[in-house]
Amino acid sequence: MRKILHADCDCFYAAVEMRDDPRLREVPLAIGGRAEQRGVIATCNYPAREYGIHSAMPTARALRLCPHLTLLPGNFDKYRRVSLQIQAVFHELTPLVEPLSLDEAFLDVSDVTRFAGSATWMAQWLKQECLSRTGITVSVGVAPSKFLAKIASDWEKPDGLTVIPPERVSAFVRQLPVTKLHGVGPATAARLEALAIETCADLERQPLERLIKEFGKFGRRLHELARGIDDRPVRVERERKSVSVETTFARDLPDLHHCREALAPLCERLEARLARHGHPPVAGRFVKLRCDDFRLTTLEERSGEPALSGFLDLLDQAWVRRQRPVRLLGVGVRLVSEDARRQLTLPL
Repeated sequence: MRKILHADCDCFYAAVEMRDDPRLREVPLAIGGRAEQRGVIATCNYPAREYGIHSAMPTARALRLCPHLTLLPGNFDKYRRVSLQIQAVFHELTPLVEPLSLDEAFLDVSDVTRFAGSATWMAQWLKQECLSRTGITVSVGVAPSKFLAKIASDWEKPDGLTVIPPERVSAFVRQLPVTKLHGVGPATAARLEALAIETCADLERQPLERLIKEFGKFGRRLHELARGIDDRPVRVERERKSVSVETTFARDLPDLHHCREALAPLCERLEARLARHGHPPVAGRFVKLRCDDFRLTTLEERSGEPALSGFLDLLDQAWVRRQRPVRLLGVGVRLVSEDARRQLTLPL
């Protein structure tokens, strides 16, 4: 039986700022871009959340909800330094650490013998060490799988510790809303709701054949998650699947002509980013547009190099779908997977 921890710093960027300036602890605080530059909220503290503010919300809306919100630009060099300190604590416990971002990671502690092998005691030590060394509180979930550990870390935030032992997995999963399942977004949730499937108990009662018929390969995944089954290993090195760049404009691009003009600088930035990654093999390219109504359109080709001409063709096709002013424009490439690269290099 595996022992997996999911460690997640509480409102990380805001927590670092509150640590460095205690006057910010009791006031609504958000980290994000300025409203006049079409910025969005990266994170906010819990006093700000009481006003309904959350990450990815446009800053202008956040300021309408809380006019006295303290807004700070992100200091990502500082956040990375704190993140490295926290990651060092993780690695003191186990070498099997899978970072998900600056502020969260999975840890496989199945073979750790310290703390009498108790994953609960390991989680307590992790929280104490991160707080004493960095001043940042960390919520930790403990479970036999990644899927459940991630849910558990969010169960009692902030500064939470939730343990789901093997004997409680079935009861815990059955009462979960299906929206908590890994991979279930708004569209899938709506389809499940149309089938009168709201909880994992409802989902567990569905025959596998019906789920596969309704959701294809993902139906089998739903069948497994409803039973608490998630065999994904903690990967020490996460495989990069894509490289992209995007820009949110201070003023909407009114038409296709202006969008085409804005594409060349984006392609140059993409080329520079690919160069930093050693020009990995490319499996396809895509263009992303977010219009003035905040709806997102993405158009993708399964082949093609990251050349301006190819992105212009995709942009023309994407524009036809909406034909509205554009507030965000992005370009990117899908990368050839590691497995595919190994197959290409096998001798005949």
